[in-house]
Amino acid sequence: MVMEREDPNQTVVSHFFLEGLMYTGEHPSFFFLLFLLIYSITLTGNLLILITVGSDPHLSSPMYHFLGHLSFLDACLSTVTMPKVMAGLLTLAGKVISREGCAVQLYCFHFLASTECFLYTVMAYDRYLAICRPLHYPVTMNRCTCASLAGITWALGAVHSATHTSLTFRFPSCGPHHIAYFFCDIPPVLKLACADTTVNELVMLASIGVVAAGCLILIVVSYVFIVAAVLRIRTAEGRQRVFSTCASHLTVVLLYYIPPVCIYLQPRSSGARAGAPAVFYTMVTPMLNPFIYTLRNQVVKQALRRLLGRGSREAPAGSPPT
Repeated sequence: MVMEREDPNQTVVSHFFLEGLMYTGEHPSFFFLLFLLIYSITLTGNLLILITVGSDPHLSSPMYHFLGHLSFLDACLSTVTMPKVMAGLLTLAGKVISREGCAVQLYCFHFLASTECFLYTVMAYDRYLAICRPLHYPVTMNRCTCASLAGITWALGAVHSATHTSLTFRFPSCGPHHIAYFFCDIPPVLKLACADTTVNELVMLASIGVVAAGCLILIVVSYVFIVAAVLRIRTAEGRQRVFSTCASHLTVVLLYYIPPVCIYLQPRSSGARAGAPAVFYTMVTPMLNPFIYTLRNQVVKQALRRLLGRGSREAPAGSPPT
C-alpha cells in the first residue's frame, strides 16, 4: 500500500482505499443490486438512443446529432464510476485502486463531465439558431459545423481534464491512504497530498467555476432569446411544440449543474456525506436522460417505435420456414 521515502517519518501511498457511499456498507447486497439495475438501465437507455439516432433518417438534424453524443457521454460517464462502486460492495479488494488507476479514473471522469458541460452549451446554441434564426439555420448549422462543434467540445474536455489531473497528482500522496469518497475526484485526492494544496484548490475553483458559470450563462442567454421568440408565435400548437423540445434540454441542464456546484465550491467538504450530490450526476442523471428526451420528444418516441417495430418484424424473417 505504501512505499518508504527518504524521510523515515513519511511514506508515499501507491494504492488508495475507496471508502464508498454512506450506508451502503450496511446492506451491500441490496445496494449492489440497486446500482446494477441503475447501471443496466443507463447503458440500455443511452445505447438505444444512440442506435436510434444513428439509424433513423428522420433524426438527421443537428439536435439529434448532439443528442447522440450526449447519450454516448452518459453511458461512458456512468461506466467510469459505477463498476468500481459495485466491485467495492462485493469485496474489500474491490475498494482498492492504484495511484495510476486513480489518476486514470479522475482524468476520464472530468474529461467526460466537462465535455458534457460544453455539449449542453452547444445544444442550447443549436436551439437558439433553430428557433430565433430559422431562415439561416440550415446554412449556419450544416453538417460540417455540427462535426466541428462536437469535436471542439471533446477537445476542450480533454484539455480541461488533463490540466486538473496533472495539478492534482503533481504532489506525492502521504498516508492515510483512505479516500473518503466513492471514486477518485479532485477534492478527496488533494486531501491526501504531502504539501499545501491551497493553490490547487484556488485553480480548481477558478477553472471549474469559470467553465461552469460561463457555460451556464450562455445557456441562460440562449433560452432568454428562445422564450422571447416563442412568445411571438401566434398559435398555441406552435408554442407547445417548441416548449416541449426545449423543456427536456432545460430539465437535464438543471439536473446536471446543481450537484457539482454543491461539491466543487466547497473543496474541503469532501467525504462520505459529500458523495450524495455526486450520485445525481454520476448515476441518476445519466439514467434519466434517455427517459427525459424520449418522454418529452414525440419525434424520438416515433423513431423508437419504428426501430423496435422493425426489429420485431425482422426477427421472424430470419427463422426457418415451417
